[in-house]
Amino acid sequence: MASIPVFNSIALGDNPAHEASPVQKAALTAFGLGLLAALVALFSDLGAAYPILMLSLVGALVIGGPLVYFWDEYRHRPPGIKNDGIMFSSNMARGLVGWTLGIVLTGGYVLLYWFPATLDGLIRVVDPLSYTLTGNPANQWFLYGTIYTVAVVVMGVRAILKYRHSRYQIIRTLSVMFFQLFLAFLIPQLLVLFNQPEFYFSYFWPLKYDYLWPGTIDYLTDASALGYFMAFWGAAMIFVATPILTYFFGKRWYCSWVCGCGGLAETAGDPYRHLSDKSLGAWKVERWMIHSVLVFVVVTTALLWINSATEGGVFGGLSQSFSKWYGFGIGLVFSGVVGVGFYPLMGSRVWCRFGCPMAAILGMQQRLFSRFRITTNGGQCISCGNCSTYCEMGIDVRWYAQRGQSIIRSSCVGCGICSAVCPRGVLSLENGPREGRFGAPTLNLIKDLDILDAPGIDGPAERPTARV
Repeated sequence: MASIPVFNSIALGDNPAHEASPVQKAALTAFGLGLLAALVALFSDLGAAYPILMLSLVGALVIGGPLVYFWDEYRHRPPGIKNDGIMFSSNMARGLVGWTLGIVLTGGYVLLYWFPATLDGLIRVVDPLSYTLTGNPANQWFLYGTIYTVAVVVMGVRAILKYRHSRYQIIRTLSVMFFQLFLAFLIPQLLVLFNQPEFYFSYFWPLKYDYLWPGTIDYLTDASALGYFMAFWGAAMIFVATPILTYFFGKRWYCSWVCGCGGLAETAGDPYRHLSDKSLGAWKVERWMIHSVLVFVVVTTALLWINSATEGGVFGGLSQSFSKWYGFGIGLVFSGVVGVGFYPLMGSRVWCRFGCPMAAILGMQQRLFSRFRITTNGGQCISCGNCSTYCEMGIDVRWYAQRGQSIIRSSCVGCGICSAVCPRGVLSLENGPREGRFGAPTLNLIKDLDILDAPGIDGPAERPTARV
């Protein structure tokens, strides 16, 4: 009689399917000491008194510890997503660790946005880096940008090690690391050093909602000749480059290759991608919310321009109220506090799926006139469900695969993980001709292959021959 394994540990954070090696335990210890050093700096004057020492100590432990852990973790494992242990993980299955991390992340955003003075001890730690890049002392946004970029780069290394069997995933991960490090962190800081407007070349309206508002346009064009180029760049990217690139490559060119929000989701959020809600109710909420946010930002932008042209003669202070409410409710609370703080609870694409107006525009373009689709070979599908489980956008990919139907969904960000985790090679990301994109399903596993051969359940006894 086979024995049933019994796990004696009752620790809330224990995962019986995974045991850390001595190297991993040492790496976790280093990471913990780095966090402890950061806490000491937060509640003392050590960051201001010894900034270089504290920056070196915290940086080495917080960055080095995870890198050593990931290297030891994945060098002994085959590449790709493995299901073992995920549902036992307190961190990745909404356990104690996951809830604690969600509360810490959410609380961190609240302090960053509304109580930045409480973070002053930690802000002083990054002063040496800020002086080097901008010539000025650090503020809370420089601290945030540094942590954000470190998270994308360090967790990007993890993603490359994990998906090293897929050239698409390696190149895509390198892409989001590059755009975050250079276009969303180093270049904007260096622009400040040379007395130019701080500008993020990888963010466009309506995601960067104020980049098309009259106040920002005036600020850029009044600053310098380079400011004219920045204003032109922002307008050209949203009205010219975005439709063209989406036509050829779908929304993935931005959401999974360039965008900083998507970059964080694909790297730091990767352990939580399976937590996305796949229910029909979530899909209905998603459609209403994301298009409502798009309407909100379009109306706000139009009101501001009308108000600017009439010098406040039409709407008075109404347009400013709209802009303030959008900046607070959507720009701060939704995209930051909820969008990232809820990673361990609702998956990695909460903001992209339910709130991002840029994703809404790209989704409509992808759905209506793009060449991008995910093709399926339904005859090879074994209905394991890996594709649906690990879709961070909550798409039931298996439903399409079972029918042999191409996946053309406005919410699909083309990350390609559904294809990477498929054990049968059923799914393929393609940029084919638009003709026939919405063709009828080529296969019905139940009817065409007689998987459930139960007379009276599937209709007439004589069924069509399988088309495989």
